[in-house]
Amino acid sequence: MHDPPESNVSRERIVIVGAGFAGYQAARTLSRQLRGRAEIVLLNPTDYFLYLPLLPQVAAGILEPRRATVSLPGTLPRVRLVLGEADHVDLKAAKVHYTGPEGVGGELPYDRLVLAVGSVNKLLPVPGVAEYAHGFRGLPEALYLRDHVTRQIELAATSADPAESAARSTFVVVGAGYTGTEVAAQGKLFTDALVRNQRRGPYGHRPGKPRWMLLDIAPRVLPELDRRLSTTADRVLRARGVEVRTGTSVKEAGPAGVTLDTGEFVETRTLVWCVGVRPDPLVSEIGLPVERGRLCVDAQLNVPGHPEVFACGDAAAVPDLTRPGEYTPMTAQHASRQGTVAGRNVAASLGHGERRTYRHNDLGFVVDLGGVKAAANPFGVPLSGLAAGAVTRGYHLAAMPGNRVRVAADWLLDAVLPRQAVQLGLVRSWTVPLESSSPELARVPGGPGKE
Repeated sequence: MHDPPESNVSRERIVIVGAGFAGYQAARTLSRQLRGRAEIVLLNPTDYFLYLPLLPQVAAGILEPRRATVSLPGTLPRVRLVLGEADHVDLKAAKVHYTGPEGVGGELPYDRLVLAVGSVNKLLPVPGVAEYAHGFRGLPEALYLRDHVTRQIELAATSADPAESAARSTFVVVGAGYTGTEVAAQGKLFTDALVRNQRRGPYGHRPGKPRWMLLDIAPRVLPELDRRLSTTADRVLRARGVEVRTGTSVKEAGPAGVTLDTGEFVETRTLVWCVGVRPDPLVSEIGLPVERGRLCVDAQLNVPGHPEVFACGDAAAVPDLTRPGEYTPMTAQHASRQGTVAGRNVAASLGHGERRTYRHNDLGFVVDLGGVKAAANPFGVPLSGLAAGAVTRGYHLAAMPGNRVRVAADWLLDAVLPRQAVQLGLVRSWTVPLESSSPELARVPGGPGKE
């Protein structure tokens, strides 16, 4: 075990675990508040912050992969990045144990700790899902899905068996929340364009019209949002040809297709698992009180009984002061704002600034449905069509902490040029297992593992 070299051991050390929405904002806030008066260390498996809402556009070929990322070293001055995954938090010794990208262990002592480890894929006990489904939480998964979908359409065009061609042109998405809805909406447009560009195969046919199915046990798509947004999204999906099956899920998955809980068997080679997320299990293993896997904190994001420990984002059960008795939902909007408050309160605990209480009313939600279609309700005003599309993309540009010009440029190019439908072959199916607790990292066979 070793500790990365440090330049000044006399300063207070703040360790932030995780660079998602919450961790990134906490690091940026502390960098601005303290300006070198404390050592800020950010522990993260990658050197970038991933703007998750843009992943469906990466999978659909609208955006290049790096467009959805923001460099940590390039945008966080006075923050030292340590690459690694946290394995264990020792509260008594005030140390975070981690494993680096090449399998070497290390530890980071801290004076203040911010836990912002986020969430991981939620798995259900459905036979075959772990083996034949793929999640959608990281860049490797998005890149794999783009290659996989392109490959299925190309193989469908060259198959001599109409049944096989139809199976390869069928795509099943489970989970009609934000991610699943956007993946199905963007994916249908993507595959329709792929089929239009296909020449007739050696057996004299093109692949049939791609079939996309969106399943959810809930009674409607986007069940967590306002019903008007749900209705708009449902209408757009159905008009586009997506089969929306509410009150339905997968009973079993296999190499040739999936069996629905209605008894119907759907032949497919593609199962995308977007059922939802659960808090990173790291916080449950610390030994502190949790609420449904989320670390309990007070309204100032402090862990009771441990004034040196703060938590924010999906892994923290933050009291919702706008809805007494409830906790804030696991959304990027809350996570980013909690990160800012956590950063301010950590700085205040070191004598810089004043503590703040976390309180936030939702500003509305946006769902990008591809093309010029979207559903949005900024400040409670329901929008659809072109207006919603403009608001949605404007919101994403404003919310991204960097890379805005490149994202906008890709959107412009996509509007005037055809997409490049090619397989890169960089990510294979076995490198992005659904059960991975770190979807941001591809799992290379034979590579270093955790000790």
